[in-house]
Amino acid sequence: MKRLFKGLLYLVVLLAAVFVVGGFLLPASTHVERSISIARPPGEVHALLDSYKRFNEWSPWFELEPSAKYSYSGPESGVGAAMAWEGEKVGKGAQRITESVPQQKIVNALDFDGTQATGTFTLKGEGDGTRVTWALDSEHGNNLVSRWFGLLLDSMVGKDYDKGLAKLKQVAESGPQ
Repeated sequence: MKRLFKGLLYLVVLLAAVFVVGGFLLPASTHVERSISIARPPGEVHALLDSYKRFNEWSPWFELEPSAKYSYSGPESGVGAAMAWEGEKVGKGAQRITESVPQQKIVNALDFDGTQATGTFTLKGEGDGTRVTWALDSEHGNNLVSRWFGLLLDSMVGKDYDKGLAKLKQVAESGPQ
């Protein structure tokens, strides 16, 4: 019995060492990015993304929990426009536009129940349309759990970004030209 306990103790110490040493070897930040081409000029796409009033028309998370509670604050569009949400499936969070460059870029400060990240939409003219790139950047610092979690972020968020961009394309292209 003493031998079993000693073996288990060594195993726990080994796993803890792998977690700590491995965690510090992992990147201190994570970047997730997806893009799509939309057959609308950058100005039209920018106007759609620069406000939260139509966000739930293309959001990949709205259909997950349509009954979630949403609140809006700040200006209707541009820097300072903000949206908060709370629901059983979508959790609790908020986002606020921190930078808006017409026809080029929109940057959002994200708060997922205390976890901070940055979301960026980059717009680039492409013929008569726009290449929209949606990126998520998360800084982990020395938080080892967050660094390990960062390994899963692309597989967790990437599919939602693909879905959201496809819906954004549909919403943007179905509007008046």
